[in-house]
Amino acid sequence: MKRNFIVVLGGGESGVGAALLAKKKGFIPFVSDSEIIPNKYKKILIENKILFEENGHTESLIAKKAIKVIKSPGISRRIPLINKIKHLKIPIISELEFGKSYSRKTSYFIGITGSNGKTTTSFIVYKILQKEGVRVGIAGNIGHSFSREVLKKKEKDVYVLELSSFQLDDVFKFRSNIAVILNITRDHLNRYNNNIEDYIFSKFKIATLQRKDDFLIYNYDDPLIREGLKKYPIQSKCIPFSIKEELHVGTYIKWNNIFFRKKENEERDILNVENIPLKGDHNLYNMMASITISETLNIQKKSVISAILGLKPIKHRMERVLSINGVQFINDSKATNVNAVFYALKSMSSPIIWIAGGKDKGNDYSELVPLVKEKVKAIICLGKTNKKFVNFFQNIIDIIVETDSLKKAVRMASILSTHGDNILLSPACSSFDLFQDYKERGNKFKQEVRNLFYEKNRYFF
Repeated sequence: MKRNFIVVLGGGESGVGAALLAKKKGFIPFVSDSEIIPNKYKKILIENKILFEENGHTESLIAKKAIKVIKSPGISRRIPLINKIKHLKIPIISELEFGKSYSRKTSYFIGITGSNGKTTTSFIVYKILQKEGVRVGIAGNIGHSFSREVLKKKEKDVYVLELSSFQLDDVFKFRSNIAVILNITRDHLNRYNNNIEDYIFSKFKIATLQRKDDFLIYNYDDPLIREGLKKYPIQSKCIPFSIKEELHVGTYIKWNNIFFRKKENEERDILNVENIPLKGDHNLYNMMASITISETLNIQKKSVISAILGLKPIKHRMERVLSINGVQFINDSKATNVNAVFYALKSMSSPIIWIAGGKDKGNDYSELVPLVKEKVKAIICLGKTNKKFVNFFQNIIDIIVETDSLKKAVRMASILSTHGDNILLSPACSSFDLFQDYKERGNKFKQEVRNLFYEKNRYFF
């Protein structure tokens, strides 16, 4: 049994995907989680006869039997258990690299990272490649884990992978043929000892593992990315995109059109900015990155335009829920860091009741101050511990209320609002103090808004 016993740490999407792939490849997987495994994943493990434990790790079992440990990205490499496994010289591999070891050698990988916009950009690129007729899969931080994607019967020629800093922390060989760095802002700094340099290093791993014939596509307007390009050893061909400057090479805006320039005097007009259905500068950056990838792959212009014009807003990102008595409720639960909230606030013109808060990740709220002063009339802090958030904004906004109930937050916001206002759930924090993830938070927000709508209109039903 020792010869093929693999321990998978973490019983979420990543861990369960790795366990399923391990079993398919002839290993005996054992899933171990320090907390309760969600029911939907527990059901999968039981149906596939995969052994598991929850609410703690049996360290003696791992030490005696494991030939390899597959670590889920949500588990920090600094916890004592990981140090013990290293001390015992048991190999630790990421789910991403485990999945890639069983993918086709000829598959092409597009890795997309950044503090914000990863999901939207990954989805846009996926849709463009589908329009082009490419056999494409999408995985990573979006949809299924990569290991589960590899398990599918029809293997793909191209994989679009949304990669978080946590996933990149754990890779040492994983190579993206095209790597994308969308932006770098202060995020997850609680995981990085409040040191942004460590966080930047994680993001740049996607580029430092590339070769000379690979491509790095990056946001020219981001000063931290430009600093990183000078600091880290990068062999790949670098192609920038910008919404602020006309570039000698790369993707840029001129005459309100998006252009791509391959060489000094070779520019190609792609489409007019006004035709893009997803509005706001944050979406424009995502679009520019997607177009740059498409141009690098020589995708037909008609495939790019067709995919972009058919786009609809991503769930939980500036998602309009309902208008109740002239007040618009907007679900931006995916905005788990300050920069995402910045673009949300910037994109709105009507007064805002802002529902924010959660598990702070070492946030610096300073960049929000001008927008909050200009646009926000009240803040509702939603979280178990709101002290840092309240202390920062109490001298900026007159009305700040606190709650740990989403139902109360929605109703407080409704009471404080008047016709023409926006009620915006845009937390700037992770959801883990009250919810399983940002999706659960967003879905519960939408449900509470619907409940409020029925209450206010019950005489009509």
